[in-house]
Amino acid sequence: MIERTIETATKRYPLLLGDGAARELPSLLRSLACPPGTKLFIITDDTVAPLYLDEVRATLAAAEYDVYAYVIPSGEAAKSFDNYYACQTAAIKCGLDRRSVIVALGGGVVGDLAGFVAATYMRGIRYIQMPTTLLAHDSAVGGKVAINHPLGKNMIGAFHQPEAVVYDTAFLRTLPEREIRSGFAEVIKHALIRDRRFYEWLRAEIKTLADLHGDKLAYCIEKGIDIKASVVREDEKETGVRAHLNFGHTLGHALESELGYGTLTHGEAVAIGMLFAVFVSERFYGRSFAEHRLADWFSGYGFPVSLPAAVQTSRLLEKMKSDKKAYAGTVRMVLLCEIGDVEVAELEDDKLLAWLNEFARRGENDDSRHSRSDYSGSK
Repeated sequence: MIERTIETATKRYPLLLGDGAARELPSLLRSLACPPGTKLFIITDDTVAPLYLDEVRATLAAAEYDVYAYVIPSGEAAKSFDNYYACQTAAIKCGLDRRSVIVALGGGVVGDLAGFVAATYMRGIRYIQMPTTLLAHDSAVGGKVAINHPLGKNMIGAFHQPEAVVYDTAFLRTLPEREIRSGFAEVIKHALIRDRRFYEWLRAEIKTLADLHGDKLAYCIEKGIDIKASVVREDEKETGVRAHLNFGHTLGHALESELGYGTLTHGEAVAIGMLFAVFVSERFYGRSFAEHRLADWFSGYGFPVSLPAAVQTSRLLEKMKSDKKAYAGTVRMVLLCEIGDVEVAELEDDKLLAWLNEFARRGENDDSRHSRSDYSGSK
């Protein structure tokens, strides 16, 4: 079992990572001054519930906790106001009070939604993150919680740190390949923005997604969380370097919103966004990352590497201008200076649109990549 303490400017909380970590939940709750009899409200989705809800509920009930649960639909589209409101209604009906604890059992969608419910129920109660996906290694740490709006992803939310993160790697064994791939995009992101040695380890050790198991998978999660935690420790409220964690997300979020949430997985959208960010970096700084053959590397894992044919670059630009990092309608993108080093730069609309069009044309003309129809949501 790996144990860490996540530190921010406002809070310190434990992380438990390893096979069987969920069994430590009752003792963890007692250490957090949550005695037996405390009302616990598990929020999960209809994919995770049949697999793990009964197991977690039984563990907590055996320790004499008063356990309730609410199940939302799975998928990014579930991170909506309607589901947020439904969770609040269920919490009120269950009689949750200010000493109650919400348990987010699921991937990033569940974690973001449940965290926002906790942040706003009775003006804020405690919650625990229990990730069940590789992708959630990123979202479960750091306290950013939110729901989506049709005009933009994560536009309605809060900073609300959890009481703890309990990451049982046994829960990852049932993940389909597409979800493993989606989560691995955030692992790659962490390496690219902060740790060249980790990047080189990934290139050498993770040749295919089949290599993401056992000790190698645990190491990827541990390194990703360590990098995320170090950034959050420096900048909890995203006033500075925490924005670096959005590498690939300016275009990625725009793609998710424009195509409809769930058409691309979050990781697929971010993979395209990272490649575009590198493409822009080359033009903005006048340098080349060609020797790294990043598009070939991404393609080898099955990631899309160019814009879907259905999108209009002008509409993507408008979505990017509504990104939370934008100031006064000016797009601010995280760009790659060197492997392991990024910075935020302001980009003019006309240049950005020209680069989007050039990036789109490059994808259309590159026969060595996947057909653009391969990742238009049909998988």
